[in-house]
Amino acid sequence: MKIVFMGTPDFAVPCLERLIGSGHEVLGVFTQPDKKVGRKQIITPPPVKVAAEKHGITVFQPNTLKDGKGLEIIKELAPEVIVVVAYGKILPREILDYPKYGCVNVHASLLPKYRGAAPIQWAVINGDKETGVTIMQMADGIDTGDMLLVKKMEIGINETSEELFERLSVIGADALIEALTLIENGEAVPKPQPEGDFGYASMISKDMSAIDWSKSAFEIHNLIRGLQTWPAASTVINGKTVKILKSVLSGETGNEAGEIVNNKNVLTVSCGDGKCIDILEIQPDGKKKMDIKSFLAGNQIKIGAKIGE
Repeated sequence: MKIVFMGTPDFAVPCLERLIGSGHEVLGVFTQPDKKVGRKQIITPPPVKVAAEKHGITVFQPNTLKDGKGLEIIKELAPEVIVVVAYGKILPREILDYPKYGCVNVHASLLPKYRGAAPIQWAVINGDKETGVTIMQMADGIDTGDMLLVKKMEIGINETSEELFERLSVIGADALIEALTLIENGEAVPKPQPEGDFGYASMISKDMSAIDWSKSAFEIHNLIRGLQTWPAASTVINGKTVKILKSVLSGETGNEAGEIVNNKNVLTVSCGDGKCIDILEIQPDGKKKMDIKSFLAGNQIKIGAKIGE
């Protein structure tokens, strides 16, 4: 099929690559404008732009789709379907309605659960055992369209959001090609999403970083793996804020929330439910990330000391 692709981050790249390799004709790619990244504020193109240009595909980076110019470009390209994967802009009704087969979205959750911007992180933060990818027909509203295909997968107890991103991006690409084949063959059966409040996956923010040690070990462990690598969960140790990048649930039990239970090659911390977590990887402010053994070699942390204060 003749396709216009809309996407921006790393998550969308496998979908674009699979479309190109599967024999579909990608007429053009829409992505977000280049932006300044890092402390040096270097202007950096989105990953989808890099991938598209590698294959010689024309890239469009409009600041808005509300002025009608995006629709003009799409009419010139004349796609049969528009594929949208984490593009980051709301498509106007005239764009949704233009292609023969409409606009198809790859969403990284089991809709209608986790509509919104950060479904992968919230699935991990909430301790879900299962997630997946939904291919849906786009409609007005945020992630509210009819479902065309659903692929499920388990979430590992120690799996981070970054690791889950990588797995879902590959599964999403496979599901996309399968759904497009169903559409092209007239075999797709759109299924309306159930009505009700199934939770909204709002954007992740730095305000979520600080660990509340009064919460359960499971909740804290989920926050740590859910916020990896940005903005990362954080706490205060010896009066300094550090990022906690990796943890596991510990077999030890503790006393007061935030109390150090073990400091021998691992940092075991008591949580609000009396259970503990082991901190395995850490990043002091202004320094590179390091394993906990390296951190403990340069920092004296006593048994019974409290962190997070």
